[in-house]
Amino acid sequence: MEIPGKTLCICGGGSLGHVIAGTAAARGFCVNLLSGRAEQWHDEITIHACDGKVFSGNLSKKSASASDVIPDADFVLLCVPGYLIRETLEKVAPHLHTGTPVGSVVSSSGFFFAAQEVLPAGTPLFGFQRVPYIARVSEYGKSADLLGYKNEIRLATKDFPSADSQEAFRQKIEKLLDTPTALLKSFWDAALTNSNPLLHPCRLYGMWNDWDGKTPYAQHTLFYEDWDDFSSEILIAADEEFFALLKKLPVTPGAIPRLPDYYECGNASELTRKLKSIPAFRKIRAPMLAVPGGFIPDVKNRYFTEDIPYGMKIIKQLAQQNNVETPTINRVLNWGLQFFPPPPFRK
Repeated sequence: MEIPGKTLCICGGGSLGHVIAGTAAARGFCVNLLSGRAEQWHDEITIHACDGKVFSGNLSKKSASASDVIPDADFVLLCVPGYLIRETLEKVAPHLHTGTPVGSVVSSSGFFFAAQEVLPAGTPLFGFQRVPYIARVSEYGKSADLLGYKNEIRLATKDFPSADSQEAFRQKIEKLLDTPTALLKSFWDAALTNSNPLLHPCRLYGMWNDWDGKTPYAQHTLFYEDWDDFSSEILIAADEEFFALLKKLPVTPGAIPRLPDYYECGNASELTRKLKSIPAFRKIRAPMLAVPGGFIPDVKNRYFTEDIPYGMKIIKQLAQQNNVETPTINRVLNWGLQFFPPPPFRK
């Protein structure tokens, strides 16, 4: 089936970049790749899904230079961590045609704020409220595993020229991901989330708030299956502070669900049981490194380097700007920033 405007350029070579590239190519999209490691990518990408399906497709182009892969793209999707968003946008910007939509698979790491500063005025922007897949690289540049689907994708858009163009783009994303896709009313509904920027840092704090920075732990902890009530209590408290902030911002009421509601839980114990039991979360290990005598937290993992300085910190700074008290978020953030002091957030 012919897909109008079917050339997609994926920027970044992480887990989601692999899975979206492979599945999109298999579904009939032309996929270009912008990656600093483009030479390590095979022409054909294979994705093994959790439901037994196998997707395989060929990349149209791959390059480390934006000038090779951006000009013929009908839309551009960033699949990069927060600290690379601005840098990637700066590479892409000179090669965009007027009206080419640019988006991010992760919207809560400052994408919309940076894009409005870096890209030409009026560039159509889009971003997902939550990542569309749970993904892991199997063999870099060649294969990956799709470990979990979403029942629905919620898509935020900004500066599209009309409601019709917005709807046409929604339909394109729905075909791209083969998942029902709904439009959000405001880009703010995706620019902020209580998912990774709260969930991951609160769990890190729950596991390691008393770590002395050197003594190994005896076991490699499972991130979800070893979840405890203390982590749930911290997460629920941070979520309450987050929603106090949302009341001060132009976020659509109900667009972002409270975490206990999202996981259908009434208290910390129920949230713990739920997170420990989700099939897609099984066997996911906490970010740790093997060292003599055991394991230590991997402070270079994206849970530290992205979700704290480019997720939770943005929430904290917006809270400060809007005079919202966030004692729990402050507690977790101050602990986390000792491992990765970030540059200032520019709104």
